[in-house]
Amino acid sequence: MSDKFDSFADLLRAALGPRLAPADGLSEFFTDDVVFEFPYAPDGLPRRLDGRAALEAHLARLGPLLGFGLMRLGSVHADGDIVIFEFSCRGTGTSTGAPYHQDYISVVTLRDGRIAGYRDYWNPLAVLTALGGPEAAAAALAEAAA
Repeated sequence: MSDKFDSFADLLRAALGPRLAPADGLSEFFTDDVVFEFPYAPDGLPRRLDGRAALEAHLARLGPLLGFGLMRLGSVHADGDIVIFEFSCRGTGTSTGAPYHQDYISVVTLRDGRIAGYRDYWNPLAVLTALGGPEAAAAALAEAAA
C-alpha cells in the first residue's frame, strides 16, 4: 500500500481501512449528524461544523481557496471505533500563490462504518499564510459563503 494520495477520500480509505464502509463519494463517508471540529482554527475560520450539509458547504467554500497537492499518510493508531492518524499535504493558496504545507493529526470516531466525529488538528499559521493573512482568510471564506 502506498503512503501517498492524490485525494482526501483515498487517504481516509487508507487510514481507516475496513472500519470505513464503502462509499461512492467523500461526503458519504460521514454520518448525517457528523461533528467536525478544528480546535486550532484562528478567528474568522470555523471551529466546528455540525452535520454533513455544513461540512459539504465548508468544503465547497474552501476548495477554490487552496490548491491541494499530494497527501502523505503517516502513523495510524486505532482503538475500537476511534482512529488517530497523522498526515501531511502540500499545496498553494490559489489567490496568493503562497505555499500551503500542512501537517495534521486527526482524531476520528466511527459509528456503523461512517465518520461521526472528526477533530482536525493543524497549524493555523500555514492556512493564514496561504490565504494572505487573518483578514484575507476571513474575508475569502465569508465571500465564498455569500
